[in-house]
Amino acid sequence: MAERSTAAVDVADNSGDEPLTAKADQADQSTADGVAKNLERDTEHDEAQGSGGTEGSGAKASPPELHSGHKLARRYRLEDCVTRLDGFSSWRAVDEKLRRAVGVHVLPADHSRARSVLAAARSSALLGDPRFVQVLDAVEENDLVYVVHEWLPDATELTTLLSSGCLEPHDAYQMVSQVSAAMAAAHREGLAHLRLNPNAVLRTSTGQWRIRGLAVNAALRGISSDTPQRTDTEAIGALLYASLTQRWPYESDAYGLSGLPKDVGLIPPDQVRAGVHRGLSELAMRALANDGATASRHESPCTTPEELVKAIGEMPRIRPPEPAFTAPPDYQRTTYQQGTYGRPAPHPGVTQPVSSPPPPLQSRTGKALKWAVSALLIAALGLGSWQLADALMERGTQSDDPNKSQTTDGNDKSSAEKKPTAKPLTIEGAQEYIASGEAQAPEDVGRTYDDDSSTFWRTKRYNDGPELAPYKPGVGIVYDLGSSQEISAASIGLRYPGDHTTVHLYATDSLTPSTGVDGMQEIGTATTSGTSLTVNASKSLKTQYVLLWITAVPNAPTDGYSGAGYKQAVTDVKFTG
Repeated sequence: MAERSTAAVDVADNSGDEPLTAKADQADQSTADGVAKNLERDTEHDEAQGSGGTEGSGAKASPPELHSGHKLARRYRLEDCVTRLDGFSSWRAVDEKLRRAVGVHVLPADHSRARSVLAAARSSALLGDPRFVQVLDAVEENDLVYVVHEWLPDATELTTLLSSGCLEPHDAYQMVSQVSAAMAAAHREGLAHLRLNPNAVLRTSTGQWRIRGLAVNAALRGISSDTPQRTDTEAIGALLYASLTQRWPYESDAYGLSGLPKDVGLIPPDQVRAGVHRGLSELAMRALANDGATASRHESPCTTPEELVKAIGEMPRIRPPEPAFTAPPDYQRTTYQQGTYGRPAPHPGVTQPVSSPPPPLQSRTGKALKWAVSALLIAALGLGSWQLADALMERGTQSDDPNKSQTTDGNDKSSAEKKPTAKPLTIEGAQEYIASGEAQAPEDVGRTYDDDSSTFWRTKRYNDGPELAPYKPGVGIVYDLGSSQEISAASIGLRYPGDHTTVHLYATDSLTPSTGVDGMQEIGTATTSGTSLTVNASKSLKTQYVLLWITAVPNAPTDGYSGAGYKQAVTDVKFTG
């Protein structure tokens, strides 16, 4: 098993910070010229969760004298201190301007890590990816540096979830899928986490997984890595391993989990615990044994989050468990024997007096109302009979007209005949089609038909538009319908509105077409300025492979995936035949 560096083990609450401790031990650190210096170090002992991780020395600056009730920027009122460590402190606070809870990291402006913390916080804020706990503010003011981030009171740490048992296979699959995709997006923008552990991963009340402390938590503790992608990938493997086994995949205990037995080495999760999903077990080993160790069962190791996303996409999707059927309660016969609720049943042998009903009463008003209703009914019948007779006479007149004809054999072929009902077609697979240049996001094509509107495949960002012609003839995805089908329409969900999005459907010969778009048969085309689009077939055509081809995209604002520019993202693709 590969050697792994040590990083800090922390037990944090919902703020994303480490426990309230002030102890520090001394460690020796050699400088480049070999001169030894004793510096005060972070006291936490981190279990191995990423190879290549190194932790820089802390500063001797005293933490700012802060207390509950203190206000920063006349806006953020500090409430509870959740961490006080190595010259910085972390707080649960209240944003009095927006009346919401926030988290705040505070450290002196002359702290040795203050510059790197500010830079990390601002880079994380610019990413803007909703899968990460967002940085809301990063300020240097009054000799203090403070970073304000989201506070998620309805979210639960993975540490807490694992304290009660392993995750179900579907939950573990969702966790590793969402965390891997988020970290792949972060690394594409040059950001790493380096402290990705069960305390940094949260599940919200809606079932979404979010990551906190991107870049910032490592900067607060001076952690760096020469191989950040490999470090984060191994950390994701450790999260999946712990989710499947409720064990930490190293010899030391961490995060409330027991480590593996000593001198055994890294063994697959399905050998630690019975009933572990085989595919997820192999995936965890490919991420953990990313140095090429043989424990990965002949599968190639994953050394980057992008490779991990690709490996997950090649797995069969794990469906959520079917809801358990609850039998209705047995029928309970009531004990009431009287017509009036609340009156107890008579004792056996007791004779109850039977009261005779009062004689019916009928007033003059009731008689008058009855006669009025009768008169109205008679009038209505007379009016209906007259209208029926008039209609029959008119029909007879039309029948006598020699200039008109009727079909009386029941074989009317008019336009009123019902058209066959459209049926949904199943998508068996898909692959990005690259006509020229580089790919867009081939690892995300499966997200266009996974029945999840929050996931999508997106194009690159272009400076000019909306037509893609200056850069590419178009971008798109080829879908495999399993067998030759007649296509009547396609419905497409889009992420960005504005300007216009133009989509064409073409019939092609395979997932990797042998001809260009000019050599394909067009099924239909449509343009929209909204976030949904329906492309209807202009002619009857049968094909197994359909190319969804985009030739124009809108001018969209900056989001968590790229900056402002001409771009589009596709989700919820459905075909009907």
